[in-house]
Amino acid sequence: MTGTSTREREIPTERSAGAGGGGHVGRRGPRRPPGLPWILPALVLSVGLIYYAIGYTAYISTLNWDGISPGPQHVGGQNYTRILNDPVFWAAVRHTAVFFVVTFVVQTLLGLTFAVLMHARLRLAALYKVIVFVPVVLAPAIMAPVFRHMFAPDGELNAVLQLVGLGSLAQPWIGQTSTALPVIMFITVWEWTGVTFVLYFAAMTQIDPSVLEAARMDGAGNVRTLVSIIWPELRGTTIALGILGAIGALKTFDVPYLVTIGGPNYATEFLGTYIYRQTIPLSHVGYGGALSIILLVVALVAALVLQLAARGREVA
Repeated sequence: MTGTSTREREIPTERSAGAGGGGHVGRRGPRRPPGLPWILPALVLSVGLIYYAIGYTAYISTLNWDGISPGPQHVGGQNYTRILNDPVFWAAVRHTAVFFVVTFVVQTLLGLTFAVLMHARLRLAALYKVIVFVPVVLAPAIMAPVFRHMFAPDGELNAVLQLVGLGSLAQPWIGQTSTALPVIMFITVWEWTGVTFVLYFAAMTQIDPSVLEAARMDGAGNVRTLVSIIWPELRGTTIALGILGAIGALKTFDVPYLVTIGGPNYATEFLGTYIYRQTIPLSHVGYGGALSIILLVVALVAALVLQLAARGREVA
């Protein structure tokens, strides 16, 4: 009995030594972080693909290269100097800034209006939600031929204007510099207002109903409630939409390229379309790489500025 008890006492001693790493029994190698298998795919994707691509693009931006020739010429920062003196680049920056301001303001107003109306117990509200959100899921490549035909000189828009007696307003909407960019902004607002509506609608459901009821009991009307209570509660959503809108404007490509191909006379040229034009059709791969790096820096700066502005308002 004594030997058995002694043996039973020795077993947990050996296990504890192995678990603690102080003895040779059950000793294991260094333990890997328990969360490593979960973050490894994202780590490989970020470091192995995204950051490698950024680094390689930065290297290409120092070359005078067409992407095919075996002997690219190193030119240092000449591509960046060329960008500073490129009028088309500055026109693309100006178009991007105007595009962001106009589309963000209009989408915010429309999205907020739709969200408020959908919270007002409308009949067939579910149908209205689907109608507002449908443009988001439609591919621009599918809708581009429709819009090209709609805004053509002999398209539906001019036909409607002629029908209602406003034929003097008919014009080649995407064939002249004065109206091509507004058409692109109109298409973008039509396409993405559904996202703004959904985010505002979801944010409004998080507002405490007792706060709205107290405002009504104090005599606040619908407009006062919207301005003084609902809108301040949606500040975080508005800031998020602003950041997404800024980044989206900087990388805008599909709609202007598919509808106007950046024309006429570069009137709808954006940074994304200009990078494509320089890199693929013109085979200026080094210059396109420099434009891409500039676009990345501008996007990061824009996101940082919006974040700092949002924090400053919260502190104030």
